[in-house]
Amino acid sequence: MFDLDEHLANDTVEVGDMPLSRVLLMKDARFPWAILAPRRPGLVEFHDMTQADRRDLMEEAAIVSAALRKLTGATKMNIAMLGNVVRQLHVHVVARSEDDEAWPRPVWAVGTPFPYAEGEAEACALALKSALGI
Repeated sequence: MFDLDEHLANDTVEVGDMPLSRVLLMKDARFPWAILAPRRPGLVEFHDMTQADRRDLMEEAAIVSAALRKLTGATKMNIAMLGNVVRQLHVHVVARSEDDEAWPRPVWAVGTPFPYAEGEAEACALALKSALGI
């Protein structure tokens, strides 16, 4: 059974489910930032997945990346799998702009996360959900 890591659950708003992954929106208004968590139990590393699931995860990341870029007009899209804090396999898809707080550095450990205004995270998640058609 798939269970979302507690850190991911606490730090995100649910967008919806793609065929393989649960799509989440990070609760950090500084960066439009989606997370894809494959709905397969026990995944830690990319190589733990089947070949078909690896292919599907990369396709879903590309779809989310294109949708976020269209919604935000981002200069650059960053896609990464780290897992140093959250062991559960997940993919970060971050829309970057040359005027964002971390540019050109990675977004991790830069500044303090800034919460969305009330209802804004849910509105962004709904816009992403609509753009993804899920």
